[in-house]
Amino acid sequence: MAATDISALIDFYVREKDLTRERVIQALEASFLTAYNKMVPGADHIQNIRAVINPQKNSVKIKAEMVVVPDEELVDPYNEVKLSVAEQLYARKGKTVEVGQTITLNITPQDFGRIAVQTARQTMQQRIRKAEQEMLAEAFRDRVGEVITGTVRRYDKGDVIVEVDKFEGIVPSRHRIPKEDYSTGDKLRFYVVEVKDGARGHELILSRSHPNLVRRLFESEVIEIAEQTVEIVNIVREPGYRTKLVVRSSDPNVDPIGACVGMRGARVKNVVNELNHEKVDILEYSDDKAAMVLESLAPIEPVKVDVDKENRVVSVYVADDKTAAKAKGSRGKNVRLTARLISAPNDRWDVRVEAYDRMTQTKTYVSEGASELVTVLEVTPELADEMIANGFTTVQGIASYVQPEDLVDALGISEEQAFAIVDKAKKA
Repeated sequence: MAATDISALIDFYVREKDLTRERVIQALEASFLTAYNKMVPGADHIQNIRAVINPQKNSVKIKAEMVVVPDEELVDPYNEVKLSVAEQLYARKGKTVEVGQTITLNITPQDFGRIAVQTARQTMQQRIRKAEQEMLAEAFRDRVGEVITGTVRRYDKGDVIVEVDKFEGIVPSRHRIPKEDYSTGDKLRFYVVEVKDGARGHELILSRSHPNLVRRLFESEVIEIAEQTVEIVNIVREPGYRTKLVVRSSDPNVDPIGACVGMRGARVKNVVNELNHEKVDILEYSDDKAAMVLESLAPIEPVKVDVDKENRVVSVYVADDKTAAKAKGSRGKNVRLTARLISAPNDRWDVRVEAYDRMTQTKTYVSEGASELVTVLEVTPELADEMIANGFTTVQGIASYVQPEDLVDALGISEEQAFAIVDKAKKA
């Protein structure tokens, strides 16, 4: 390619960088102005200057707008031109010019094209990078919140660089799934977090760990969610470990959990596979904190559940330390996710799971529980003590889990009395 072949230079960048000709020409014009400023002393004083490229003629010209002033009043030679000079230039075109008029002058130095192309090549990479970033911003600013497919290309200072639609996106370490491997050529789905204006210009920030990645995956898999028959009420996530998804249905004939699981678990399996086999718990919404906690910790069965509304604490007592450890999960992650599940931005709750120590707590527990059963269920103190001894310890537990026949078998009471106790518990 000849040094002065501007058209070939444009074609090269259009082909190699996949940019429009307009953007490449804009970048080249900015580079030629940089070259002009380096070649001509004092050029940076010119206020209205531009480079004009003509690809058909394979030429570039530097033009400046200057104000015509009387010869004797010339003060700023960089932005003003003498009337006599302007008249001479315009006479060749058969035009007239007046004092105060702004005219456009060709101030291109001799041999500028050859020298400028060499200089422009050295500065074009930065200009092209800026043009690419502007195109990236235009392409993705309206796609924030979407899920896109990208191909892993390389690592850069701890960040994963991903190719998306011929652009490069960045997956910072905080947006990666712990222990997930990213190999060159891997195709993965990413959540578009933002187009960030950073120190390196526009950056497309992608995420594999964002909770909304799971939300969007379920929206694409579950037609009932897309049609808004099933609503995702809440979602909490410990990336790489577990996600808890709370759903509810606006149609009593549609099971929200079943819709998300799909036939033979196909829908949830597709999501789990995309998340590199992260566990996903799907729960049905309830405004009862204790019920949500127990559903989140299932299949763990509690001995007792206390809800301290004043201190925003749900305490779950289980049979032994082994069961407590299972409920809490690895490093307490499961119980922390459960706490986040029942919390709101301005209403933070804590969930505690403890082994129930019968030796030290039975006496207090029985007395407190018996008092509740006597007051709410209207049973005798003796029957209340017997109910607790047989595991029927709280009104809430009886309402949620106990059938009348369970009371008949365990306590030897009549069916009529058993139905009355369960009915009062549910009403309470």
